[in-house]
Amino acid sequence: MRPPHVYGYVRFVTGLGGVGMDVSRRLEQSLATDESRLAAGLIAEELARRRMTRQQLAAIAKISLSTLEKALSGRRPFTLATLVRLEEALTVSLRQRNSVAVNDVPPGLAPDGLGSYSRPAVAWMEGDYVTLRPSFSEPEAIYAYLTQIRWDQVASNLVFSESERIDAEYTQGGAVSAPHQSGHIYLVTNKHGQYRLIIVSRPTIRGELHGILTTLQVGRGAQLTPVATPIVLVPFKTVTSAEFGRIKHGHACYAPYRQLLKRTVEAPFALFLTGN
Repeated sequence: MRPPHVYGYVRFVTGLGGVGMDVSRRLEQSLATDESRLAAGLIAEELARRRMTRQQLAAIAKISLSTLEKALSGRRPFTLATLVRLEEALTVSLRQRNSVAVNDVPPGLAPDGLGSYSRPAVAWMEGDYVTLRPSFSEPEAIYAYLTQIRWDQVASNLVFSESERIDAEYTQGGAVSAPHQSGHIYLVTNKHGQYRLIIVSRPTIRGELHGILTTLQVGRGAQLTPVATPIVLVPFKTVTSAEFGRIKHGHACYAPYRQLLKRTVEAPFALFLTGN
């Protein structure tokens, strides 16, 4: 799977673009100059914040690099279809508030489906996290990347996005659910009905979020296999020297990273059961 969101899906307002206008024609229409310029600025900001290249973004959004370059430079306006793909890839809204439907909830309050949390109640969660899990391809190695959690004004809920992945085409993103009943936090990716789910506990005293990842592992050819694995999100500011990628035995970060993952199972923050 790759990103990019329960929040990321765009629900169009009834009659968007004029009553009776064909949806496919609307998607291919170019945006107004001001709206296109606004989107370009937001995209440039997101690229800088995530330390992502334009080529990586084009690959994730499944658009040509040439199309992205021309739109960002102002040589050609964005089409609505291109902007929708970029919104899904970046998990942010790139259009003015009146261009998309918003949740029918008061500003600053997440919808019931995500736990009805208020922004002040979850403000502690916003930030960058070094994310660790076992490597799927090398069992003894640890896979490390960056996860950003922030509040999205348009969606009115927390969203997350990933970066610094060596397999950028599988970068994930989505909505954050924080219901009071379970006391756990859910990072949910829903891409055309294909889900990936991270369930983590409330933070430790150091702010670490330990839990379990359920996703699909890529096998030979097009084969995908369901897999569950321990995962931990560590506040970036608490990591002395963060490294990303596949961290192998002997690397300076290997021992502290492995200790964090071991704690997920040994505490235990997550249980892994096997049948008899």
